[in-house]
Amino acid sequence: MNWTIAIPEIVLACCGMAILVFGVLQKQDSFRLCSMLVIAALGLTGVLVLAETMGSGYQGMIVSDSFSKFSRVTIVIASALGVMLSLDYNEHEDLRRFEYPVLVLFAAIGMMIMVSASNLMTLYLGVELQSLSIYVLAAFARNDVRSSEAGLKYFVLGALASGLLLYGISLVYGFSGTTSFASLATIQHASMGLVVGLVFVVSGLAFKSSAVPFHMWTPDVYEGAPTPVTAFMATAPKVAALALFARVMITPFGHLLAEWQQLIVLIAIGSMLLSAFAAIGQSNIKRLIAYSSIGHVGYMLVGLAAGTATGIRGVLIYLVTYVIMSAGIFACVIAMRRSGRSLEKISDLAGLGKTDPALALAFIVFLFSMAGIPPFSGFWAKYFVFVAAVDQGLWWLAVLGMASSAISAYYYIRVIKVMYFDAAEPAFDVRPASLSIVAGGGALFTTFFFLFPAPLVAAAEAAAKVLFG
Repeated sequence: MNWTIAIPEIVLACCGMAILVFGVLQKQDSFRLCSMLVIAALGLTGVLVLAETMGSGYQGMIVSDSFSKFSRVTIVIASALGVMLSLDYNEHEDLRRFEYPVLVLFAAIGMMIMVSASNLMTLYLGVELQSLSIYVLAAFARNDVRSSEAGLKYFVLGALASGLLLYGISLVYGFSGTTSFASLATIQHASMGLVVGLVFVVSGLAFKSSAVPFHMWTPDVYEGAPTPVTAFMATAPKVAALALFARVMITPFGHLLAEWQQLIVLIAIGSMLLSAFAAIGQSNIKRLIAYSSIGHVGYMLVGLAAGTATGIRGVLIYLVTYVIMSAGIFACVIAMRRSGRSLEKISDLAGLGKTDPALALAFIVFLFSMAGIPPFSGFWAKYFVFVAAVDQGLWWLAVLGMASSAISAYYYIRVIKVMYFDAAEPAFDVRPASLSIVAGGGALFTTFFFLFPAPLVAAAEAAAKVLFG
């Protein structure tokens, strides 16, 4: 049994337990110190992931390859950004409890297990570890009714989705006799029972990635949860869910492309169209971003629907650019604070171009990128997934994606109009350095990605090829 394959996860788990004990033993408030320790632990884990050898372990239950390395490093970065965004917000909102960063850490462990899974049972273990941590995070603001409601909604619907996923796994096992990805890949003829099981597995994964028609929790939970929690949910879990989606569809079931391709296409179309129209009437910036995230999942599923290494490469590139965009725009949203009070309405951004030009410029970069306007990174992310779809004859799906993207540009540009053409509101409070670093760094990456795309494209291509042997 090659247990060294799981060294990054083992080290991160040990660090999490040590930080948990340290936080309990500390007499004074230790939120900020524990947060910095968690960020350091995530950084160490990222180094260990890059340094570990390839192979499988625990009797083929988990695997370390280029795909899992790419995904795990992205998850670690997203999780560290999530903790960083919470530093000052949690102190302002009286949420400075050391359990917060520890919960993010344990969620990250679950996500790393998800993307390294090579067995359906390992997959389920990772999904549940991630989900249980995020249930608590969503309801972390115990004195806020909206946060408690968000946590309860996510828990109830998440439990339903976990049931669907587990039922699908049981059907797959019942009709194939195995839960191993490698063994499932050798099945030549899929029975109807196996296909039905696969549909249930897809349903569970669609919920975790907030794809239509399993998106109903997303706007309410995004709005009700504390904003740093929303930022975390919009980044790291998305990477884990979409990477897991890709691995499950391609590695064990890639030879059944004809059976599942139409299902993925329908989910992608529904996600893109719902996002394009449902976000138009939103007045809360967090709900708008929630509907936007549903659309981005739809675009990523276009790459998965292609069923090729080029398509998976596009998905991975999209995930990285989306993490940076989302972390950056949530840094801008957290900076919306006036007289010590957090603001979330789009109307609160009125006149921001005059009162805080730097923050308004960062907003513009992220909004234009999410709309897919060149030369920002969001345009190139969509380009890679649409090209993969066209190469496989799904040109009409790419056209639908471009049409959806054009419609969604309306509600992004509406926010920019409020910032620059509406009567100015009083200026926001001075924002902390942590938010400026995340927003500024994210804006620079998003703007100048087109100058140095080669390293990311090469890494994503190498990761994608692994799934196809």
